[in-house]
Amino acid sequence: MIERTIKKEILKSLKIKPITLITGARQVGKSTLCYEIKKELNLNYVSLDDLRNRSLAIEDPEYFLEIHKSPLIIDEVQYAPKLFDVIVSIVNKEKLEKGNNNGMYILTGSQAYELMKNVTESMAGRVNIIKMSPLSAREIYGRKEDKLIFEHDEIVKRSGDFILNPNELFNLIVKGMYPELYVSDINLDTFYSNYVNSYLERDVSQIINIENKLKFKNFMELLASLTGEELVYDRLAKIVGVKADTIKSWISVLLAGDIIYLLEPYNEYSITKRIVKRPKIYFNDTGLASYLARINNPEALSKSIFSGRFIETYIINEIRKNFRNNSVKENFYYYRDNNQNEIDLVAIDKGAMHLIECKSNIRYGKSDVKAFNCLSKSMYQKGDNFIICNTPSVYKVNDDTYAVNISVI
Repeated sequence: MIERTIKKEILKSLKIKPITLITGARQVGKSTLCYEIKKELNLNYVSLDDLRNRSLAIEDPEYFLEIHKSPLIIDEVQYAPKLFDVIVSIVNKEKLEKGNNNGMYILTGSQAYELMKNVTESMAGRVNIIKMSPLSAREIYGRKEDKLIFEHDEIVKRSGDFILNPNELFNLIVKGMYPELYVSDINLDTFYSNYVNSYLERDVSQIINIENKLKFKNFMELLASLTGEELVYDRLAKIVGVKADTIKSWISVLLAGDIIYLLEPYNEYSITKRIVKRPKIYFNDTGLASYLARINNPEALSKSIFSGRFIETYIINEIRKNFRNNSVKENFYYYRDNNQNEIDLVAIDKGAMHLIECKSNIRYGKSDVKAFNCLSKSMYQKGDNFIICNTPSVYKVNDDTYAVNISVI
């Protein structure tokens, strides 16, 4: 069993809110973790993947919740949206009668759009929302995953945990981080083929009516090859052969399913006129992106034109997982201006700005971070900056920038 860092945040949530909602893409381990918590805390559990349970929850939600009493875990709750109002009624009654209604329900689901729509309408103030990601590298390697602090001394401490060499890195990127891949011997192509087909049939079809699913799959394949690149709707529309508004709709579907992530450009009032304003797109799992882009060999990836983009995607993902797993708000951006100056990640953390470059080699110098000067007059306090790369040891690049191994995240 792989220990999940986010488990501690779920247990904390049960002490402060009556309802805990766990969202995330399909196959990230929500059900497995919840069943583990069920056994530890002796909670009741029901899954709406079971058609009999689902039918009852849809047709008679009051009776369903009379049979399945709290404290209760309801898995795949988005299949029965009528449950939400009834759950709110029950937790309100519990609060009035007993004064404490914390820890009554854990809800899980993989379709963020439907979940959030119902939560916004009926559960405001009563629910704590926890977003769950695929495995982090630290979880896979059994390393402690405290919150990442972008300070030199803290990074040096983390760098002593373990070193991820380039071969291991590319293996991780191509394999991906879904838990099933690390607890079974399933073939990669089989896993991802089933994953994509299930996503198209069970998730996509419930959000929008896509007449040509093959075209949508082709769109996903194209997008995977562009992970780490700017999102240009008109360009994608031309290649796929649909309207730009259709591409925007499809992007929203992938966002709702937590398949992709958009990194917004950074700007301040002093630089607004000369920055690029389009977001960059990242797949939330490099294994899925590798499969869709037809890159199934780590060595081939390391020598291809995709290597830089996939390493960048991996690093951005790992940093985001760390913040998610420790319930810390993500204030992440990228910077690019009309003079081709670019910074892969601008992180605002505890009132300080940290600039980060994602690289694949070992040795770097001041010229590799000259774009950092573009934000030297930021309104935020200047923090330590980093090049995250394949160096086996930490070294100083300039006065406030350090090169560190990818394993620190």
